Amino acid sequence: MTANPAPRVSYWKDPQYAHIESLPSPPKRWDKMRESRFIFDARFIIEDHFDDRPDMLVSGYGYLGHTTRNRVDWTVPDVIVAFGVDPHAIIARNGYIIDEVGQPPELVLEVASETTAKRDCTTKRRCYANLGVAEYWRFDDTGGQLYDQALAGDRLLPTGDYQPIQLRPDARGVIRGYSPILGLALCWDDGRLRFSAPQAGQFLPDAMETADLAEAAEARAAAAEAEIRRLREELRRRDAGSPPSNGV
Repeated sequence: MTANPAPRVSYWKDPQYAHIESLPSPPKRWDKMRESRFIFDARFIIEDHFDDRPDMLVSGYGYLGHTTRNRVDWTVPDVIVAFGVDPHAIIARNGYIIDEVGQPPELVLEVASETTAKRDCTTKRRCYANLGVAEYWRFDDTGGQLYDQALAGDRLLPTGDYQPIQLRPDARGVIRGYSPILGLALCWDDGRLRFSAPQAGQFLPDAMETADLAEAAEARAAAAEAEIRRLREELRRRDAGSPPSNGV
């Protein structure tokens, strides 16, 4: 049986943020069900990697825009990453309002779906540039049938325009692009979105892999404890003059 990763603390009902008016949730997109696993894993991996950064927000499915007074430029990214912010206040607000936070998010990631793919590459790309998002990434698990590219990234220039981030396939055919914002490589690996630290060369574990690693560690710890108990019993028997057990 696979153990579930420990849930993260929710600040929706924290009394400290009770004064914050929560924005209405965006309409649910049932056409995003297939993509939700990639979105969940991306958010989990990034948040887990930066677990020591209390001033970091990793979120999504909430509104992103400049102000609540003009919702024309509002959009709903799949994944938002921001540093140097109060993540609890933004989560309680149920949206990232740039005028209130004081800065745009550093990174946005979109995962391709049949109904949003065209906008992700055109309208949303222009929108995120206008909002000042430093990096904009797009992932297509189909390998490019929806986005024309399996993986794409843009870096915001001082001119306010996006410049494509260079992507390269490795010897295994994994497409990699480096994100200076995250200090990680984003990778398209046989239809999966993976992340890796350049110096490590290995993919960071996703939620299921993290749970499996935790379960394996628990099993090793239980085996070690059992061995310690066996050795103690051996010593007790020896001190009492009893013949040693066979370890069964």
